[in-house]
Amino acid sequence: MARQAGVSKSRVQQLWSRNDLKPHRTRTFKLSNDPNFESKFWDIIGLYLNPPEKALVLCCDEKSQCQALERTQPGLPLGVGHIRTQTHDYIRHGTVTLFAALSYLDGKILHQTKGQHTHKEWLQFLKHLEAETPAKLELHLIADNYATHKHPKVKAWIAKHPRIHLHFTPTSSSWLNLVERFFRDLSEDVVREGSFTSTRELTEAMVAYLIERNLAPIRYEWRATGTEILAKIQRAREKQAQMGDNT
Repeated sequence: MARQAGVSKSRVQQLWSRNDLKPHRTRTFKLSNDPNFESKFWDIIGLYLNPPEKALVLCCDEKSQCQALERTQPGLPLGVGHIRTQTHDYIRHGTVTLFAALSYLDGKILHQTKGQHTHKEWLQFLKHLEAETPAKLELHLIADNYATHKHPKVKAWIAKHPRIHLHFTPTSSSWLNLVERFFRDLSEDVVREGSFTSTRELTEAMVAYLIERNLAPIRYEWRATGTEILAKIQRAREKQAQMGDNT
């Protein structure tokens, strides 16, 4: 850009900084095309900003394909004058699926680990939540639109357990489910950073992380109002429309 404009590199950097331009960074996004977006959106936001009384709000999902990767060589630890290292190549030892329910009230995590993530495992997890939570409380479970979450056998079981209420996020809107924020922490702290010789070793590492985390749970609190978010989404839709008109 400096060469094309006939100015110095520092001048280009000054202009970028002055106008808050960051061409070296990108963000991923996708606007939902769900025809019932707003009704589902307000349903989820309402659970966060005005949780029902005598109830638990649980943000639920499965983190599938957690890979047990073994680094081909031991890495060097952090030390004075050099950063921690790890090899770029690895040996694959299979995958694990973590089913997790994040309690919006206190940040604690209920979990199960499985080798697969079909409707059978999801139903087993729902039964686990039903057994591990106080029977006197209603359970409001936030989940995405994954087909296994809506399997006929799952629906039939839910119908027999009226204290459990499923709330589905709009399509392409997993950002509304706060358990995704926990999954990011899990990936950064355990899955990506470790070297595992088996799925059992990876599972043990994740479970140990969850046990320690639940001793001092981190609560992810939703603070943005619904109107603020919808206004931002509307601006993005308008910008997309403008971009389409210009092509």
